[in-house]
Amino acid sequence: MMKKVFFVLCIGLLALMLQAAGGSDETQKNSNTQKKEEKNAGDIKVTFIELGSVRCIPCKKMQPIMEQIKKEYKGQVQVIFYDVWTSEGKPYAYKYKIRLIPTQVFLDKDGKEYYRHEGFFPKDELVKVLKQKGVK
Repeated sequence: MMKKVFFVLCIGLLALMLQAAGGSDETQKNSNTQKKEEKNAGDIKVTFIELGSVRCIPCKKMQPIMEQIKKEYKGQVQVIFYDVWTSEGKPYAYKYKIRLIPTQVFLDKDGKEYYRHEGFFPKDELVKVLKQKGVK
């Protein structure tokens, strides 16, 4: 009986590890996009970092807002997304000491954090945070 319980627990743990280790194509695409954006940072006033996951419902609701910000404030705001449920994104969860997802971290032009928000962040409220640092 004890061996069966141990076996089932091992299989369950293995399944969770495989799921966590496997990244989606979208995650890989986001990772490649992030690297390009980091190289083209130029005269950026604000870096908007979204820490979440492509599998989290509130995080999915943030995706269109991030795309709108990226387009509307191109050249002023750098938008970066880290999927913290992947091996590539997990270090950023520790770096930014997040407690829940999604978490939005805003950095000024010198890379210093000036604002943080946890949970879904409506676009109009997010824009107010961007404007604090001169984004027009």
